[in-house]
Amino acid sequence: MDLRKLKTLIDLVSESNIAELEITENEGKVRIVKSGGVVAQVAPTLMAAPAPAPVALAAGPAPVAAAPAAAVVETGHVVKSPMVGTFYAASTPGAKPLVEVGSQVKEGQALCIIEAMKIMNEIEADVAGTVTKVMVTNGQPVEYGQPLFIIE
Repeated sequence: MDLRKLKTLIDLVSESNIAELEITENEGKVRIVKSGGVVAQVAPTLMAAPAPAPVALAAGPAPVAAAPAAAVVETGHVVKSPMVGTFYAASTPGAKPLVEVGSQVKEGQALCIIEAMKIMNEIEADVAGTVTKVMVTNGQPVEYGQPLFIIE
């Protein structure tokens, strides 16, 4: 893959809401992951050629507002989204949320619903405890691995 094409892909990822992009072509495989800056990994598919070291490209300085957020440490068990989709706090529109801050939950109890590809998926608590924080709002899109709840 030529450098101009790689640079274009990196620019597209850095300017979009995409967190990760992987493209495989005849001459190689490119994986671009965004986390503050943009990191591109290039791995050739040809076995005869030695694998190049990962290439790190900065997308520019990270926003100043992002630094204090990284310093915040949440206590308790974090329930993360197992998929990409849309977060719903209740099972039907207008209904009471399945859990709220202060709700006692049991292991296996439904916490929310994530809609993915028109399928409603119940997300269950993997620990028992008290919900201390709901980290997303109703109708908000969520990413894979995004924190949804804090349970203590």
